[in-house]
Amino acid sequence: MSGHPTPRVELYPDRITYNALSVVELAHDHGATVAGVAKVTCAHPAVVDAMVAGGVDLIADSRIDNLRQTRERGIELPLMLLRISERSRAAEIVEFADISLNSSLQTMDVLSQAAVAAGKRHQVILMVDVGDLREGVWPDRAVDVAFGAAQLPGIEVVGLGCNLACFGGVVPSEENMSLLVDVREACRAATGLELPMLSGGNSASLPFLASGHMPAEIDNFRMGESIVLGRNVFDRSPWPGTRQDTVRLVVEVVELERKPSVPIGKRGQNAFGEEPAFEDRGTRLRAIVNLGRQDVVIDGLDPLDPNISILGASSDHMILDVEDAADAGSLRVGDEIAFYPDYAALLALSTSPYVDKVVIGGPRAYPSAWRVG
Repeated sequence: MSGHPTPRVELYPDRITYNALSVVELAHDHGATVAGVAKVTCAHPAVVDAMVAGGVDLIADSRIDNLRQTRERGIELPLMLLRISERSRAAEIVEFADISLNSSLQTMDVLSQAAVAAGKRHQVILMVDVGDLREGVWPDRAVDVAFGAAQLPGIEVVGLGCNLACFGGVVPSEENMSLLVDVREACRAATGLELPMLSGGNSASLPFLASGHMPAEIDNFRMGESIVLGRNVFDRSPWPGTRQDTVRLVVEVVELERKPSVPIGKRGQNAFGEEPAFEDRGTRLRAIVNLGRQDVVIDGLDPLDPNISILGASSDHMILDVEDAADAGSLRVGDEIAFYPDYAALLALSTSPYVDKVVIGGPRAYPSAWRVG
């Protein structure tokens, strides 16, 4: 027993810093800046500080509340709002985000009014959809939108950006990156603006960047998963030069019983409207742990002991087959079992108020639980 409550997420900031150094070096060698994205941990201060220590040039997040808390903690790097700006929160965006990503001229007009009222000049990146079909104006509309934004007082259009591999799964390529470069040239000609920043996507850009084929004009990347988890987002394989033991989930055994591997009796749907199938493996040692679907994406958990299998979960309990676990003979109620979470699982764990967050090591002490809001 560690003395910390369960369930808990253990964060290892020194390892995250190690990953940041590796990713930032690759981008800087290309002449590009890196916006460190800690949103998967709800901008936990230890993760943000680890990214800063690793040399990121900006901090980016999709929630203005996270940027507010980051700024109030004294982080002096420029802050970027990732999610398309909301008109209803324009005053907060102007106050706490130095740069925001936008695709709506109407929203940028509201940001303009908020910036003028606050006596500020707010920087915006115009997002262009180069094929993934998430946010961004279609390329043939970019010039008109950029021209309109350039006329707004209190607004500085500092560049263009795109997003890939989040919705449609489209990967960065010479074609779509060159399209972004070409659209910028057309916008430059129409507006007379320099538009110095071309933000070429997220961690999905790493393989293309490492290949040496990324256009030199692409000079900013928004990196999250590659830094926090050390993963290649295309297949979740380890990214070279990074660690994958940066975050652990630890749960507690609350029941340990030998039971049949197939339910007994007439079956219908489970609590989630599913009709699960079961393999008859005879009587097995099964552990129930104190975590469920309300807290995590079960399929995104990888037990540290590869001999443990996840059988399923309800809202509040996860059921494990521990018959072949390395310590099956000594396992007891109250013992802890650890997992590595993937991005989706970590996102849910970080958001759940029922999962404690504990920082292991690192140069600073943080509260054992970091709550957003």
